[in-house]
Amino acid sequence: MTRHASRAALLCALVLASCDKNAVQQVDGPVPAGARIKFFNFGVGAPGVNFYANETKMTAISSASELESNLGVAYGGVGAGGFYSALAAGQYTLSGKIAAATDKDLAISNLSATLALNKTYSFYQSGFYNTTTKTVDAFIVEDDFVSEFDYTVAYVRFVHAISNANPMTLYAKNTTTGTEVAVGGEVSYKSGGAFTALPGGFYDLGTRYAGVSTNAISRTGVSLLAGRVYTIGARGDITVISTTATNRPFLDNTANR
Repeated sequence: MTRHASRAALLCALVLASCDKNAVQQVDGPVPAGARIKFFNFGVGAPGVNFYANETKMTAISSASELESNLGVAYGGVGAGGFYSALAAGQYTLSGKIAAATDKDLAISNLSATLALNKTYSFYQSGFYNTTTKTVDAFIVEDDFVSEFDYTVAYVRFVHAISNANPMTLYAKNTTTGTEVAVGGEVSYKSGGAFTALPGGFYDLGTRYAGVSTNAISRTGVSLLAGRVYTIGARGDITVISTTATNRPFLDNTANR
């Protein structure tokens, strides 16, 4: 084969590879305008799920065989590795559908929501999974970030996803200075508070009921970095006193930015 023929063969191979359905495609240009959303499975006892917006699958987990895993987003987990997923603005039915082979794609949560242009949201499966009806609660909160971002502080808010707990306020105590502050105000189940600025550092966190000085839920040594945004989410069963049970009341720390 001549040198020119070899070059021609190589070019043909490249063209064919670019047409293959498994070929890596180069995508350039700006991300289309729309809404962004993050998905949490905080429903106690809920099976692993894939999250959907209408019929569009928004989260899934791949396996070593490059096929979709049947594990889905497990209880206590967040979809898409904690990243936001982009959607066109509009009306959606948001749902968590069972990922396992048994009851595959059965929707255990359904929530109708309107996602606005350039807004950011978090969707939560919450409360307790009903094994008879195969359903679980769900709610959505807007992630209403501050308009003027200060990179010298961390921004923190509290989301309440425990159905058998009364409204609570999140408190953060700086482990170096000993200063303790309330992170926003009292938050009810299926709600989220406002983002509050805190100096970067390590904090002991606790949630309290109105008029009570002791913590209902505690978590120590949480790192909050300046220039980042965090959501502290309460999940679990408030009646559980074990410190190791999967369904114990727990304060989850997830970075929004």
